[in-house]
Amino acid sequence: MMRNPVLILSYFFIGSAVRNFSPFQFSTEPSDTLAVRGAQTLLNCSVHSEFPAKIEWKKDGSFLSLASDDRRQVLADGSLLISSVVHSKHNKPDEGVYQCVATIDNLGTIISRTARLSVAGIPRYLSQPEAASVRVGDSHVLNCEVNPDLVSFIRWEQNKEPVELDQRVFTLPSGSLVISNATEADAGLYRCVIDNAGPTKTSEEAEIQILPESGEERTLEFLLEPQHVSKVIGESVLLPCVVTGHPTAYVTWTHKDHLLMLNQNSWVLGGGSLRILSLTEEDAGVYSCMADSVNGSIEAQTVLTTSQVNFLKKPANIYAHEATDVTFECEVTGSPAPTIKWVKNGDAVIPSDYFKIIEQNLLVLGLVKSDEGFYQCLAENDAGNVQSSAQLIILDQDVTIPSPPPTSLTRATTDRLMPGSRGGAGPTPSAPRDVVASLVSTRFIKLTWRLPAEPHGDDVTYSVYYSLEGNNRERIVNTSRPGEMQVTIQNLMPDTKYSFRVVAHNRNGPGESSAPLRVATQPEVQVPGPAPNLHAVVMSPTTVSLSWDMPLTGNGEIQNYKIYYMEKGLDSEQDLDVNTLSYTMTGLKKFTEYSFRVVAYNKHGPGVSTEDISVRTYSDVPSAPPQNTTFEVLNSKSIMVRWQPPPADAQNGEITGYKIRYRKGTRKSEAAEITSGSQLYQLIDGLQRGTEYMLRVSAITVNGTGPATDWTTAETFESDLDETTVPDVPSSLHVRPLVNSIVVSWTPPENQDIVVRGYTIGYGIGSPHAQTIKVDYKQRYYTIENLNPSSHYVITLKAFNNVGEGIPVYESAVTRPQSVPDPLPILPPVGVQASVLSHDTIKVTWADNSLPKNQKITDARYYTVRWKTNIPANTKFKVANTTTLTHTVTGLKPNTLYEFSVMVTKGRRTSTWSMTAHGTTFEAIPSSAPKDVTVVSKEGRPRTIIVNWQPPSEANGKITGYIIYYSTDVNAEVHDWVIEPVVGNRLTHQIQELTLDTTYYFKIQARNSKGMGPMSEAVQFRTPKGKPAHSWKTDMSGTGDNHILIIVIIVSVGAFTIILVVVGAFLCTRRTTTQQKKKRAACKSANGSHKYKGNSKDLKPPDLWIHHERLELKPIDKSPETNPVMTDTPIPRTSQDITPVDASMDPMLQRRNSYRGHESEDSMSTLAGRRGMRPKMMMPFDAQPPQPVISAHPIHSLDNHHHHYHLGSLSSPTHSYLHHQNSTRSITTPISHLDRAESTGESTLVGLCEDLHHPVFTTPTAHVRPTHPLKSFAVPAIPAHSMYDSAALPSTPLLCQTPRPHSVKTASIGTLGRTRTPMPVIVPSAPDVSESSRLHEDAGSNYETDELTEEMAHLEGLMKDLNAITTA
Repeated sequence: MMRNPVLILSYFFIGSAVRNFSPFQFSTEPSDTLAVRGAQTLLNCSVHSEFPAKIEWKKDGSFLSLASDDRRQVLADGSLLISSVVHSKHNKPDEGVYQCVATIDNLGTIISRTARLSVAGIPRYLSQPEAASVRVGDSHVLNCEVNPDLVSFIRWEQNKEPVELDQRVFTLPSGSLVISNATEADAGLYRCVIDNAGPTKTSEEAEIQILPESGEERTLEFLLEPQHVSKVIGESVLLPCVVTGHPTAYVTWTHKDHLLMLNQNSWVLGGGSLRILSLTEEDAGVYSCMADSVNGSIEAQTVLTTSQVNFLKKPANIYAHEATDVTFECEVTGSPAPTIKWVKNGDAVIPSDYFKIIEQNLLVLGLVKSDEGFYQCLAENDAGNVQSSAQLIILDQDVTIPSPPPTSLTRATTDRLMPGSRGGAGPTPSAPRDVVASLVSTRFIKLTWRLPAEPHGDDVTYSVYYSLEGNNRERIVNTSRPGEMQVTIQNLMPDTKYSFRVVAHNRNGPGESSAPLRVATQPEVQVPGPAPNLHAVVMSPTTVSLSWDMPLTGNGEIQNYKIYYMEKGLDSEQDLDVNTLSYTMTGLKKFTEYSFRVVAYNKHGPGVSTEDISVRTYSDVPSAPPQNTTFEVLNSKSIMVRWQPPPADAQNGEITGYKIRYRKGTRKSEAAEITSGSQLYQLIDGLQRGTEYMLRVSAITVNGTGPATDWTTAETFESDLDETTVPDVPSSLHVRPLVNSIVVSWTPPENQDIVVRGYTIGYGIGSPHAQTIKVDYKQRYYTIENLNPSSHYVITLKAFNNVGEGIPVYESAVTRPQSVPDPLPILPPVGVQASVLSHDTIKVTWADNSLPKNQKITDARYYTVRWKTNIPANTKFKVANTTTLTHTVTGLKPNTLYEFSVMVTKGRRTSTWSMTAHGTTFEAIPSSAPKDVTVVSKEGRPRTIIVNWQPPSEANGKITGYIIYYSTDVNAEVHDWVIEPVVGNRLTHQIQELTLDTTYYFKIQARNSKGMGPMSEAVQFRTPKGKPAHSWKTDMSGTGDNHILIIVIIVSVGAFTIILVVVGAFLCTRRTTTQQKKKRAACKSANGSHKYKGNSKDLKPPDLWIHHERLELKPIDKSPETNPVMTDTPIPRTSQDITPVDASMDPMLQRRNSYRGHESEDSMSTLAGRRGMRPKMMMPFDAQPPQPVISAHPIHSLDNHHHHYHLGSLSSPTHSYLHHQNSTRSITTPISHLDRAESTGESTLVGLCEDLHHPVFTTPTAHVRPTHPLKSFAVPAIPAHSMYDSAALPSTPLLCQTPRPHSVKTASIGTLGRTRTPMPVIVPSAPDVSESSRLHEDAGSNYETDELTEEMAHLEGLMKDLNAITTA
C-alpha cells in the first residue's frame, strides 16, 4: 500500500501575518478488495491532521449517502464497513470503485487513491482433476480450473486431508497442484476444494497411482510451460516449468540469454518452476526454461513484464500573492506510462485559460483568493494509482513572502516578489500616465506609459495587471529593470478584450493604479476545429470504414476533409481528400494496425486535427507458403521436414499451425499431419522402404489454410544405412577462387552404405581451422563469402553423422586481387549557356539532370568548367571548379569568341564534357598601340613620305580608324601635333608637302567603337634635301605635257557631246511657255532659290579640271573604294591665327587638303604650308554615308559674273568652311555643289545669283592648305538644301539655289583665334542617275530664243579656249 509521508512546512516570522501550512495527509488508503456475498468487508481509510477532518466516501465518482444505510457505515477512523455484501445477477450495489474524501473546514479537501471492490461469483469447476499413473521420481500436474476470482480460495486435499505444501509439492497461480519427484507417499485420492467463498465446494476425486521406475527411456516433454505474465513491481511471481521423461532432466533457467544465478530472492520449486520474490524493474525480460538429459534437451520461453507507478517529484506547498502565477510540479514514472490528472479540493481541475497542465505540472495563472486549498496529483496505470497533495496559501499584498521564494513560483512572480521590494512608511508613486497599447497583435499586446507625476524616488519599477474583460482574475507582469516603461504581454487569445492597469513601485511600496485600459486583440484567421466522434470500424481484412461529425467550430463553410493514415511501425503518413462525413478505406494490409486522424479544411486552410485512433484489420489465410522448406531422409521409414514461417507481410494473422501433406509418388490419396504454430519441424515416420514420397507444407491461421509449397520428392532408403562408424572421406573437392569468395564443390564418399548427416567445411588463411561451416548432406557446393583479396586460404571438407566426423580432404586457393571497377559515368550537365557580362567577363550556367527538380545539390558533387578561344588554334583549355550550377569566368580578352563546356564529378564518377556554349566578349578600347610603325620617303617625291604600320596586337575590337600625329618637336604637347585621320582598313598613308631637310616625329593611335587606344612610340624621320619649289612646278608642268595627247582626245569628245546637247536644246526651246519663263525668273528672286525640273538627278562630271591661271588640264584622282565615315570623336588641334589667303600667292602654296580613303599626290595634306600657320580642322565622325567635301576660297568680288568657285575632291569625307582674316566681320555660308542648270549651257557653268542686296564677307574655312580657285568644266547638280538659321548671321545665300538641311555631326578641334566656334557646312549627297533618264529630262526643257542665243555665245567662248589649249 502506497502511503504519502506527512509533510509539515512551518515558517516562523516576526509578526503573526503569515499562516503555517497544516499537515493534512492520508495515513491509510483503501486497496483493492475481493468480497464474498453475504459476508462483511472493510475498506480502510484514515487521515493525519491537526484539525478534525470530515471523511466521506465516493463510489464510482458519486458520494455515498450513508445516513439511513444499515449495511454500510463509516467507522471512527474513517474506514468504510459493509456488514453484508449484496450481489446477484441483476443487483450489484456494492461492487465498484471506492474513494475516501477528507475535508477540513476553511482549509480544503483531499481524496485518496481509488480501490476496486469485487464480489466473488458462484463457485464452479471448469475442469476437474484426472486420475493418472506416475513413475517414481517423475512429475505430475493436477489441474483444477475454477472462476478466475476464486483461485485464491482453492485448497487441495489428499485422501480428504489437506495437502502439505512445500518446495516439492506446491500450487500454481492458476490453482493447479504440482507433484515433483514423486514418491509412494504421493499415491491417493486428490480433490480440489473451494473454501471461504460461501458454502464449501469440492471437485471430483482423482486417484494418483505411483508406479516403480521401469528403466525405459521416455522422451522429454513439458507437462507445463511458462506463460507470458505481467506483475506489479514489489509483488512475487511463479514461472511454472514441469518436465517429464526418463532419465530425469536437469532444468536450468536463463534470463536475457544469461544463466540465472539463484539466490534468496529467487529459487526453483519442484526441480523446475521458478519463483521470484519482490520483483524489481531489472527482473523484467525473457526467461528460458531448458531441460537437458542424455536423451536430448527441450526449451521453453516466456516474457515477464513489470508495471509500476511511482513519484519522482511530489508537489510542494506554496505561498503566493493574488494576481501572480504558480506552478505545482509533479513528476511520475511507471510502466506502462501512467496518466496524470489534477484535483483541487477534491474536484478535478479542468484545463482552461488560467489552469494549464503542461507535461505533468499544473500551472495556475492570475491567482485569486478562491484558489487557496489543497491540490493533488493523481497518477494511474495498470499497476494501480497513487496520489500526492500540496497546499496553496494566498497572502495579503502587504505581507512579504518568506525569503527565498519557493521554487514553484514562476519567473514573473519571482521578479515581482524579490527581497526588499517592500519597504517602510513613506510616499508611494502616483499613477503612471498615458498608458497606451503601442502594438496590438493576435496573441500579444505591447503597453507603454509615462513616468508618474509624483514618482517619489528614482528606482521606480512597474507592475502590469491584466485580465479578461468582465473577469476579476488578474494576472501580473513586471518590468525587467527599474525605469523601464514598457512591457509586452504574451500568450493572449485572439479577438478577445482585455483590461490593463499599471502600478508603479518605489522603495516604500506600490503606488496608485492607472485607469483601466481596455484593448482587444486582433482576430486570427479562423480555421475549423477538430471533427468530433471519429470512429473506425474494421469491415474486412483490407477494409476499414471511417465516420465523423462536422466540427463544432467550422468558422465558415467546410470545403473538404483530409484523412491521414499510417501503418504502425512506419514513419510515413499518407493522406487523401474526401467531401463527405464518412469514407471506406480499401486496399489496406491484412492483419495490420493502422492509425487514422481527420482534418477539416475551410477557405483559410487546415483546421485542428482529431486525435489518432488505431484499429487492426482482420486476419486472413496466409497469402504465401512457408519458406526454406527442407526434407531430410533419416532412414528407410522416416523423413524429417523443416521450414520457416511465411514472410511477415504474408502471414495475414497469427500462425496457429502448419499442415504437412504427403503421398506416395503420383498417387492422389494424401496423408496429413498438423503441428502447432511455434513448431517448425515434423518427423514423418512409418513410411515404406525404398519408396518415393512427395511432400508439401502450408501455414494455418484461424481463417484457414494458406497456399502450400511446391511438391518436393524424397525417397526413403531401401535399407537402413550403417551409422556405427563415421563416414568415409569425400571422393573429391574442388575450389574456384574469386576476389572476395571461394566456391567449394565436392562429391560424397564412395562408400554409400554409411550414413552421411552433413558436411563440415573449414577454412582460414594458412590454416583450415579458423572458421567452420556445416551444410546439409544433400548439398554439393558452397560459396565461402567475405574473404580477403589476394590471400592464400586452406580449405578442408569432412563428412559427418551422429557418430562423428570422417576423414577430411584438403585444398588450397588464392583469392584474386582486388580490381578497382571503373566508376560508372554520370550524365553530363545540360543546357549550358554563356551570358556575356562585360569585355572580360562571361557567366556560364547549366542544369544537372541527375539532381531533383528543384536543382538542389545535397551531396559532395562538384562541377568543372573549361573554356578556351580558337585563336590561335592551339590554345589550351583553362578550367575552374565550382559546387554551384553557375560560374563567372573573368580575365577574358575583349572582343574574343570563347567556347565553354562543363562536366560533373561525384566521388570517383565523372561525366563526359557537356555540349559547348559560345560567347563573344564585348569590345574595349585598344589596350596597345599600332606596331611596326615605319616611315619611308616616296621615290621621286622628296616632300612626300609613306607611313606604314600594323594593327595593335590587342585591338580589343574592330579597328574603325587610325590617327597619325606628326610634329617637328617630339616634346610638344599632343594638341600641338598635326593629325591625319585614316580609315580602319588602311595600314599605309601618304603625307605630302613636308619641308625638306627637316626632322619629323610620327605617332599612330588606333580607334575602335569603344574609343581611342594608346599612342605608339614616336618614330623619327628626316626628309631629304631636294630642289626648290619652282622645280616642283616644272615637274608638274612636265607631267602635264606628257599626257597632252590623252587630254586632247578627252576634250574633243567632251566638246562634241556638248554641241549635240546644245542642238537638241535649241530644238526644244520652241515649246517654251510663259509659265516656264516665270519659273526661270524665280532664280533671281529674293530667296535666291531655283526650282528645276528633274533637279534631283545629277550629271556625273567628267574627270577633268581646268586650271584657269595655268591653262592646264589635270585628271581627278578617283578613289577605288568608298571612304568609311569616321565616328564622333573630337581631335585636339592647336588654334592659332591663320595667315590670310592672297590670290597672288604661289598657287602651289594654296593647295588644299582633302581627306579621302585613297589620296593622290595632288590631294595629300601638308604640314604648315606657310610658316607660322597651324591649320584648324573640323572632322565629322558619324555613321552617315560619305559626303563630298567642298573647299572654298575668298570671294573678292561678287559683281564679276564670271568669277566662280571651284569644288574640292568629291570623295573627301569632311566639310569645310570659308575663312578670311582681312575681313573685320565674317559670315558663315554653306558651300555646296552648284545645281545643274536646266539647259546644257547652264550645266557647264557655275554662276552666282545676280541680285544680291546684302554685303558679302569671306568666311572661315577648315582648309589647312589653301590653293587657287578652279573653274569646273562640268558641275553636277545637287538637290537643294536649306541653310542653318542663325540670328547673328545674315541668311542671304551666296549661291543661286538654297541647300536643304542635312544633319552632319562635327567635332570641334579647338577654336580659331580663340574667338568663335566654326559652324558646320552642309553638303548634300547626290544620287546617281542613268544617262538615258537624264537626256530624257533635258529633252523636255524649252528655252526662249534670246536665252539660247546668250548660251550659244557663251559656248563659243568656251570653244575658243579649247582650241587655244589644243593648239598650244
